[in-house]
Formats: sequence, C-alpha cells, structure tokens
Amino acid sequence: MRKLFCVAFLLCATMANAQFGPEPDFDDKYATELLKPGAVAPDFKMKTLDGKTFKLSQLKGKTVVLDFWASWCPDCRKDAPEVVRMYQEYAPQGVEFVGVSMDTDVAAWRKGCEQFGITYTQVSELKKFKETDIAKAYGVKWIPSMVVIGKDGKVVLSTVLTYKVDKYLKGAR
Repeated sequence: MRKLFCVAFLLCATMANAQFGPEPDFDDKYATELLKPGAVAPDFKMKTLDGKTFKLSQLKGKTVVLDFWASWCPDCRKDAPEVVRMYQEYAPQGVEFVGVSMDTDVAAWRKGCEQFGITYTQVSELKKFKETDIAKAYGVKWIPSMVVIGKDGKVVLSTVLTYKVDKYLKGAR
C-alpha cells in the first residue's frame, strides 16, 4: 500500500510539473543586477555584531559565501535555517560564511541571529537596505541574496536561491 501511495504521489507531481511547468527561477526576476560570475568581488570594511572591524580581504584565498539578509525580511527568515545548515556542512571544509545584515537596529539583528542560531561572521552598515554601500557595490536589489566568491577573489555565483549555493558548494569540493 505504501509503495502504491508513493507511485501515485510521484505521478501526480510529474503531472503537475508538466501542467504548470517547472518552478520559476527567481534569479531571472530578482538577481538581474547582482555581480556576474568572473567579476572581482569588491572589498569592503564593516563592523561586526560585536563591534569589531571586518574586511573581506581578510578571507583572501578562501571560498566565501556572502549572505545578504535582514531579521525583518520574511523570505530571509524562511531561508535562515537552510543557510545555517550549509554553514554547518561546508565551514569544516574551509568555506567561510559572512552574513551581511540589512538591519538598522542592532538589537533586532542580534535577536535574529540568536533566533536562527547564526554563528558565522555578521557585518552591517546599520543603514536602510537601499542606502548601503555594500548593496550598491554587489548589485543587491532583493534579499535574501547570496554571492559566492572563489579563492581567486572573483564571483562564481550570485543568486537569490539557497539551493543553487548548496549545489555549487557540493560540486566545489
């Protein structure tokens, strides 16, 4: 009976995909201005959640995932557990994660990190999203957005879809 249910479920899913098409690629709509693969990732200097100065160039020679997010962003909150999971999986392999918060309130930013168990480096300009230098430099018009930077300091992937980052990191080992 269980096998019959699984077969029926797969058949329905296949028919639905055929009828409605594949899941839309939101990069076509929301990631159009993000830096393209091959572009040199702009260096930046920002304050961390604990008030220290962080520079992207500190991570030279490493694969880096920039996670553009905010505690007030519903889609960011939905994606946060998956980003934390990727951090836990790939950090031991040498991949660095840096959260670039678009929060303007330190308390809300800190609470969001605590709520989702975000322990990787966090930085912010503590300005409104559209006013941040970092969003302008990386072409971020939508959050959540993620940019993967290769060991050579060049962008290898820019996306609004976490599964694409996971797929890239799986293959980059």
